Amino acid sequence: MVSLDRVFELLSKERRRYALYYLEQRGGPVPIEEVAEQVTEWETEGVPESIPEELFERVECSLRHTDLPKASEAEYVEYDPERGVVDVTGTPPEVDAILTVAKVIERPDRNP
Repeated sequence: MVSLDRVFELLSKERRRYALYYLEQRGGPVPIEEVAEQVTEWETEGVPESIPEELFERVECSLRHTDLPKASEAEYVEYDPERGVVDVTGTPPEVDAILTVAKVIERPDRNP
């Protein structure tokens, strides 16, 4: 059984939640740049062409150095900074349920 405190800690930051939402829907290893692009788009409710490069770089840096390493403390998040990929595998049902509800409430993929 997964600790509820651990799940809430994992989901405590919006950027980390957005990354997990995207990883869950993709299934399989995803390049960090791709995760950063989607997270930046959701955070700004924009379209990729209108997102300033420096904002994208800040989001990517945050994911690489803070959010993905923190997420990888969960045994079902595999982050390989050397290869530049991240994957979510074998997510416990309790985490899936909470993540699904959080995504429905937060709706990062809504149209602006």
